[in-house]
Amino acid sequence: MVEPGRETATARTRRDAGFASATFPSRRRYRMPARMKAAIVIFPGINRERDMAIALEAACKTAPRMIWHKDTGLPDGIDLVVIPGGFSFGDYLRCGAMAAHSPIMRAVAQHAAKGGYVLGVCNGFQILTESGILPGALLRNASLRFLSKDCHLRVERADTAFTRQYRLHQTFRSILAHGDGNYFADDATLDRLESENLVAFRYATKSGDITPEANHNGSARSIAGIFSPNLRVLGLMPHPEDLVDPLMGGTDGKPLFDALAAA
Repeated sequence: MVEPGRETATARTRRDAGFASATFPSRRRYRMPARMKAAIVIFPGINRERDMAIALEAACKTAPRMIWHKDTGLPDGIDLVVIPGGFSFGDYLRCGAMAAHSPIMRAVAQHAAKGGYVLGVCNGFQILTESGILPGALLRNASLRFLSKDCHLRVERADTAFTRQYRLHQTFRSILAHGDGNYFADDATLDRLESENLVAFRYATKSGDITPEANHNGSARSIAGIFSPNLRVLGLMPHPEDLVDPLMGGTDGKPLFDALAAA
């Protein structure tokens, strides 16, 4: 008689034989897909790196690396470099002008030239234009006042690594927090951005209309964000990282980070 809870040697032999003869899927076939590995560049005066880290870690399931502006290279294996908002070097000279000459920016430019992903938000967008990675410049708001308010953005292209989880011409809420967000470029550059479909977002009404009233900072052609020609670099003034969790008051910015994590 077999003691309760114990199996006989015969039963155990049959079980082990069945296990040995069973066919199981290979681990390689069912390996979890790799997630985007991100790094955040920190300059003196940057103050949005923790907000950005929260958004990136939630999407990528791993904490981003923090990179100091005096570093001369990026960590191995980095897919995405993020330059967050704030007031780098106190916005002296021009917003982003001094940061554009920090040692790390040569590595960022090389990363972009090789096809790596780069995201610049607010001061990060200003730094990308000052460094020549993206065209144009960010001037004083048309009102000559610092703006801190909600806005709505219309998605102008929904087939990129940054925007594929939005719909074309979908509008979503974002946050303005800048004094120099008035996007400017000469007519030839603006025409090229339009003809090559490199405008990422425009300021719009909640219903998606492009109006002067919705263009809070006076940006040329209501441009809120632009892509590089290879669609691997995105710069925008509003803060999508401010709306990635219901506790923040909404999740309108979450699709951008989720799309990047899956790129």
